[in-house]
Amino acid sequence: MSRSFEDYLDRFGTLTYTNVGTSMMPLLRQGKDLFILKKRGPERLEVGDVVLYRRPPDKYVLHRIVEVRPEDYVILGDNCAAREYGIRDEDILAVMTGYVRDGVEHSVTEKAYRDYTARILRSEKPRVAWKRTVMRAKRIVKKIIGRK
Repeated sequence: MSRSFEDYLDRFGTLTYTNVGTSMMPLLRQGKDLFILKKRGPERLEVGDVVLYRRPPDKYVLHRIVEVRPEDYVILGDNCAAREYGIRDEDILAVMTGYVRDGVEHSVTEKAYRDYTARILRSEKPRVAWKRTVMRAKRIVKKIIGRK
């Protein structure tokens, strides 16, 4: 019988899991790194927190909070170009407390992680602009190649 992340977090309070996809690169490498989550409490979360939330109907997403609004959050993967709006407290299941890279566990309280988070948040606009430019260029190249 398979368990949902919600069931597992309700039962154990924490979860260590491998990431799937590239949306949180370079922090988390697909199939190589693990992330460590703690079931979230009732408190409001903060800009910079990496959270696991459920996107209906059955998709789970691990991304970073980039804006806290009175009723919801704006979330963005470190390697993504599109912000996600309207993520409510009840959508968020857990908060990342650490990660494992090359067999070494790291905490989100470490200076290196905090510095990384500050850089990611500061560089959001140019990073997203660059990513969109690259995506447009790839589409143009694909169209040109496809015409031959």
